[in-house]
Amino acid sequence: MSRLPVIISKGQSRNPEKRGLEEAVAAQLAEHDQLDVIVIPHLYDLTPQKEGYQALSQIEGDFVMISWLYSRSCHWIMDRNGIRGHFGEVLLSQVPDDDELEDELEDEIEDDKERVLSQLELPDRKIYSLEFGASIEACDFVEEVLRIAAQSDLLQWIQGKANQEAMERFLEPANDTAMGTNSMLPVLGQPGVTEVQDPGTRRWYPVIDFSRCTNCMECIDFCLFGVYGVNKVDTILVDQPDNCRKGCPACSRVCPENAIVFPQHKTPAIAGAPAEAGGLKIDLSLLFGAPDAQDVAARERDEQLMLAGRSPVSNEDESENEKADFANISMHRRQPVEQPAKSDHLDALINNLDALDL
Repeated sequence: MSRLPVIISKGQSRNPEKRGLEEAVAAQLAEHDQLDVIVIPHLYDLTPQKEGYQALSQIEGDFVMISWLYSRSCHWIMDRNGIRGHFGEVLLSQVPDDDELEDELEDEIEDDKERVLSQLELPDRKIYSLEFGASIEACDFVEEVLRIAAQSDLLQWIQGKANQEAMERFLEPANDTAMGTNSMLPVLGQPGVTEVQDPGTRRWYPVIDFSRCTNCMECIDFCLFGVYGVNKVDTILVDQPDNCRKGCPACSRVCPENAIVFPQHKTPAIAGAPAEAGGLKIDLSLLFGAPDAQDVAARERDEQLMLAGRSPVSNEDESENEKADFANISMHRRQPVEQPAKSDHLDALINNLDALDL
């Protein structure tokens, strides 16, 4: 029976506590013979040519990815690099388990809009993404991975892909290797753990969540740095990721479906946290008196244009009407913009409370 590959994506930080957790998880997982443990550099920084992605591309069945990214970001980073599969359900998460909130988010996503995901041909396998931020205890990750391994093998047996002999091998696994890739990977200091040593540099680029994307093209209209493009069937894609301006998340703010994530951004809604959906981050900013997200995005884009030696789209001499248009992405949009409701007494009260900084 195939052993379940478990990929550990190391963080960018050299924080000893984070590195300690990575090493502890790898060491404890390696004690279980039904698992293949591989350590790779930070997933977001890798390019398809790197050995880390070459190792991932050789995995044909289910596998587990453990990273410091939100699981949503992790999944779509792999997808854009050809590592595709269906979402595998995980029980260990850093997001509070709030059934009511999940129901509300489900209602926002489940509408009559066609999502790009429905057009994608995905292989018949599951990818399980675990977040290091979910626990500080290595044993929690080991317990969840073993649960996934048992579930994956049980599904194979139900589908007739394993016989009694295979079941006995799972209960008393032998020291075999199913992936066939360990010989090409340098061995880490621990038995049963392999590590890919890919030197790389920090990157910054957007990732599209196709389970939310409706292919509206707002992002390609808004971005003036040539980051976005389309494929042969006119589906949006991140065509030139390294054209993106480091630290700029503007296109994520204007996406009407919150389908664009920047995995390294400090704001959870932009970094891919599942608790924000369908424009929720924009509505919250309006509720609490913060600047309109679209206006912030336009200003951020102007700053990057000037840093690149180009002229900004707007200027300080605009009339009030022009500024209002500028707040609506500074250009003709493909979709109409809903204007926020006028402030009332409740808004003023919230603003006053916010100013007290209680």
